[in-house]
Amino acid sequence: MLNDTIIHAERELYLTLLTLAQTHPSAYEWLTKLPTWLNDIKDKANYAHAPAYQASVARLPTPNVDNVDLDGDVLTINTPLTDSERKQTVALLKQLMPWRKGPFQIGSSQNKETQAEPIFIDTEWHSDWKWQRVAPHLSTLKGRRVLDVGGGSGYHGWRMAGAGADTVIIIDPSCLFYHQFMAIRHFVGAADAHETGRYRTHYIPVPLEALPEHSQLFDTVFSMGVLYHRQSPFEHLQQLKGQLIKGGELVLETLVIEGDANTVLVPHDRYAQMNNVYFLPSVAALIGWLEKAGFTEVRCVDVAVTSTEEQRKTEWMTYHSLADFLNPNDSTKTIEGYPAPMRATLIARK
Repeated sequence: MLNDTIIHAERELYLTLLTLAQTHPSAYEWLTKLPTWLNDIKDKANYAHAPAYQASVARLPTPNVDNVDLDGDVLTINTPLTDSERKQTVALLKQLMPWRKGPFQIGSSQNKETQAEPIFIDTEWHSDWKWQRVAPHLSTLKGRRVLDVGGGSGYHGWRMAGAGADTVIIIDPSCLFYHQFMAIRHFVGAADAHETGRYRTHYIPVPLEALPEHSQLFDTVFSMGVLYHRQSPFEHLQQLKGQLIKGGELVLETLVIEGDANTVLVPHDRYAQMNNVYFLPSVAALIGWLEKAGFTEVRCVDVAVTSTEEQRKTEWMTYHSLADFLNPNDSTKTIEGYPAPMRATLIARK
């Protein structure tokens, strides 16, 4: 028996945008583009694995869920799983590997005699560590509309809903991440719903530049781990600004290097084995960029060197990870000789 998780989630997204459009007409432009966005991600001509990913989500079992914790470090879905449900779920979720952002837990340890062990999806990134660094510095998310740019599997988006956001829209063009989100959505069900019964957490599988410009729909916009992948950082900052209401808050997290207001590293070829890294500014330079882009009240709230405990290989992400990208004789440098990854979080206002 197949489930209709994806169909239901997409219907909820339509209804959320339709409701929003009644007070914010710019949402109508999103609605006109939505059918294309949702069809493209399922098109085998665009993504060879799309049908297999859809099938994996559709075949997930539907156990009774006792409760869901969207506000804990591990996004936990408490549900009694039988041995056969656990085996089936693990096999299907592993068809959606690699799992990069999390962690997640599905199952219950209430009655070990009749229930299988919970499934712990130990993702490559300890995304909870990043959230712990960012969350204390945010304006309240309660009742706010939030956009999470480059949200991966949706872990941080769920945490935003757990923090009380009224509506969370995650965007990321990855076909795999879209279906990972839908797999988690399947078990979360209506646990994130409003009193109206409408879902609060949604996913649109597009990059930021695909969104209508100057929508001005969101109270808070997150861009975490995206800026250094952009060939034009100022264009990215302007696109982020265009999605914010006046007075809205931008949360920007990106790779940085040590230096003064004029220091920017442009890697010649690869950086930590990534071939799509373009600009790594100093914190002072990044503050200048945000101010030049028209943001105010710009402040750096956190700087952290990424450790091999925070980003590493796991059973759910078996490819090379950070330890493989650092100089084996000097972990303060990448394999190419650049400074090892260091990330800063800046908060600014439109």
